[in-house]
Amino acid sequence: MRIFLAPMEGVVDHHLRNLMRRIGGIDICVTEFVRVTDHVLPRKVFTRYSPELVDVASQQDNQRCPTRVQLLGSNPEAIAANARKAARLGAPGIDLNFGCPAKTVNKNRGGACLLDEPNTLYEIVSQTRRAVQKDVPVTAKIRLGYQDRSSYLENAQAIYEAGATELVVHARSKTDGYKPPAYWEYLAKIRETIDIPVVANGEIWSLQDYQRCKQVSGCQDVMLGRGLLAKPDLALAIKAYEAGRQYQDMGWSQVAAILLEFFEITCQVYAKKYTGNRLKQWLFYLKRQYPEANTLFEKIKREREYEVLRNAVAAYL
Repeated sequence: MRIFLAPMEGVVDHHLRNLMRRIGGIDICVTEFVRVTDHVLPRKVFTRYSPELVDVASQQDNQRCPTRVQLLGSNPEAIAANARKAARLGAPGIDLNFGCPAKTVNKNRGGACLLDEPNTLYEIVSQTRRAVQKDVPVTAKIRLGYQDRSSYLENAQAIYEAGATELVVHARSKTDGYKPPAYWEYLAKIRETIDIPVVANGEIWSLQDYQRCKQVSGCQDVMLGRGLLAKPDLALAIKAYEAGRQYQDMGWSQVAAILLEFFEITCQVYAKKYTGNRLKQWLFYLKRQYPEANTLFEKIKREREYEVLRNAVAAYL
C-alpha cells in the first residue's frame, strides 16, 4: 500500500515535505495547487511550488518519494499546456485539483465547484492526459460533491473515462467541509465503478482510523493531511501495522526536535515579521495528539522574538 502526503495549501510546502520524507512512511507527495488561468506559466512558478524540480539534494528525495505538481483551474487547454510544461521540467506526475473547498477558489471557478460539471472534468483530464507522455501519471483529487454527494459516481466515471491514472477522494462534499464523519462507504462504491486505484482521504487521525477506513472503503492506499500534521509518525505506524511489526510511537521530545529544525529553516526564508508563524501553525495541529504542544502554543502564541521562540522549543529536547 502507498501513503500520500496531502497538498494542504499554505501549510504543506517543500520545507514540510522534506521533513516528512525524512521521518518516513510517505511514498508520494503533491504540491500546493498551482493556479492556472488562460496562459502558460513561467518556469519560476513551477520551481517555486516544487523546488524538487531544480534542487539537487531534493531531486534524490524526489526519486524515492516523488512530488507531483498539482494544477487548479477550469480551462482545459490552459491546464493541459501547463501540465506539458511541468512534465518537461521534470515533474514526476500531474495532479488535478477538483476538491478545494475555499470560497475564493470556487468563486473563480476552480476546485470543488467543478464537481457540478462532469463534462468539464472529463475535458480537463483528457486534454491533460494527451498533453504529457504516457509514463507521466495524471491523477485527480475530488470530493464527493459540491452542494451534496449526489454526483460522486458520475464525476468518478468521467475522470476514469478521460484516462486518469488514479483518483484521490476526500470522502466529504464541499458543503460537508471538514466536519466528521468522513463517508468512506462512498469510496467502496467508486471502487466498484472504475478500474483505477482509488486513494482514500479524510478523517484519518490514527492507526485505528486507518484500519476502519480500509475496512469500510476497501482502499489499499490513503492520503494523509491533518492527521499526519497532528501525528508526524502516523505513516510509519501504518506501515509497521501493514508489515506486522510492533511500533513505538514518537515521543514529544522527538517531535520537538523536528519542530526546532522546522522553525530554524522557516526563519531563514520568511521575513522577520513572520517569525514563528509556521511554528505556531504546526503546533495548532499537534495539540490534538500531544498535550505538550498546547502548553507550548499557549506560552509562545504572542511571541515574535527568535531567541525566545527557539529556547521555548529547545527546552523540550
